[in-house]
Parts: sequence; C-alpha cells; structure tokens
Amino acid sequence: MSKPRGARGSVPGAKPPSQRQLRVAEEIRHVLAGIFARGEIRDPALADVVVTVNEVRIGPDLKRATVFVTRLGRSDMAEKVPALRRAAPFLRAQLAKQLRLRVAPDLSFVADTSIDYAMHVDELLRAPDVARDLKRD
Repeated sequence: MSKPRGARGSVPGAKPPSQRQLRVAEEIRHVLAGIFARGEIRDPALADVVVTVNEVRIGPDLKRATVFVTRLGRSDMAEKVPALRRAAPFLRAQLAKQLRLRVAPDLSFVADTSIDYAMHVDELLRAPDVARDLKRD
C-alpha cells in the first residue's frame, strides 16, 4: 500500500497553489470528467472503463497538469495509466477547444491511491484490537 498524497498534496515548505491555479485545475477536472463520462476516448484498453478524475494539480506556469484518476471500487487503475498517457494528446486538444487558455497544459496521469489508503486505515480502525483500545478512552 503506497502512502497517500497528503492533505491536498501539501509538501512541507512548498508554496500553496494560487486561486488561478485552483480555478484552472478545477476547470480541467470538469472537462476531463465530461470526456470520460461520454466515452470519447477510442483506445481499446479504455473501452468500458469508467474513469473518475479525483483531482488535478497544475503548475504555477499553467503548462503542466497532473491528473489523479481512479476507478471506484477497483484497484486496477495503475494498469490503465499507460492507455491514458497514449490518449493525452487527444485530451489536451479537447482541453484547448473547451478552455480559454493561452497554452493547453501537458497532462500526466497518476493512479490515485488515496481512497484505497483511506479504506485500509478504516479497516485497521475497525479491527477488534484497535476498537477495544479506542473504547477505553
């Protein structure tokens, strides 16, 4: 089980994202979610795959965006990331059509493990030994 990204991906000492970065990232997330929902990607590896875009983080120059994706109820998203990387030029072109940005950002896809990690922690907290210790307080 890999470590989660942390609270909104916070890195100690790193500058928080600006309002513009947050707004653009949310617009990108919205557009990509719509593309995945409509099934516009024709890659056979992504046929019948429901992709959920959990979060998008964009760099300060708005030229690179990291897209965190998952499949709810499934843990095989890491296997689908190469197909998403192949579809990245198509997705970037769709972003360019739908967003009013000077430059459409390069997209990199990462399998989001934060939900799996949260489920693992929840499972640990429900273990009889831990539940017994928590009831003492």
